[in-house]
Amino acid sequence: MSNFISHGFTRRRSVPEEFVDRLPPGQYIETGFPVLTAGPTPQVDTAEWTLKIDGMVAQPREWNWMQFHQLPQETVPCDIHCVTKWSKLGTSFEGVSVDTLLEGAEPQAAYTMAHSYGGLTVDRLADGEVSPYLHDVVEEGDQVEVRGPFASYFVWRGEAPVLLVGGGSGVVPLMAIMRHRRRTMPDRPMRLVYSVRTAADVIYEGELGDDARVTFTREPPAGWSGHTGRIDASLVAEPDFAAGTAFVCGSNGFVESASRLLLENGFQPERVRTERFGPTG
Repeated sequence: MSNFISHGFTRRRSVPEEFVDRLPPGQYIETGFPVLTAGPTPQVDTAEWTLKIDGMVAQPREWNWMQFHQLPQETVPCDIHCVTKWSKLGTSFEGVSVDTLLEGAEPQAAYTMAHSYGGLTVDRLADGEVSPYLHDVVEEGDQVEVRGPFASYFVWRGEAPVLLVGGGSGVVPLMAIMRHRRRTMPDRPMRLVYSVRTAADVIYEGELGDDARVTFTREPPAGWSGHTGRIDASLVAEPDFAAGTAFVCGSNGFVESASRLLLENGFQPERVRTERFGPTG
């Protein structure tokens, strides 16, 4: 047994009394600075190094190595607690604040704006940059900057009959048209066909009356006896509407398939008006 060595037991490290309140249970104080790696560290020539902010921002920004080091630096004191049980107390990090980097960038996103009765409708995306801000931060009286419109858009000028075809949040401008017609020209024939995934995704539930048809593509509500699945000919093939105008709004894929379906069921190409959107925040 003289050659038997066990590493199963170690002496408990003592913790200075002044650090007891700052040290989580199970951690020990590290006086050095362990370096943890997950593979080779890439070497980047500072002459080629850049930092760029782009995407859903009004003004993309980019810095080279020298420009970045000319930005205001901040020193943040902190205690570091590593998952490998060591803690480094009273250290600090130095760097550039994210708020400094975002100055002038101004996050932005593209939305379908619908001038109608009832205010502004924005679909909240949990991982979005702009939509949570509009939902949770902006209050009545705040000012936001609106630009555009970009790409294609449509306006209803009283044509009849009209078939409105919307997918998901694409129902927003269509409901603006529907509201205006209900208030000003209720005798004009108009129908809304609305495709939505589940009952939880329905927008304007209280306004979907006899002039609206809803189809659930994934999970209909309990007791639902209406249409399920994607929009098909049974929802759009009506002679009284095929001679009129169709307004289609939704994602790129939805608009493509819905427009093709309308053409197959008698609508003339010049009378199919579309507005589409891609991923946003």
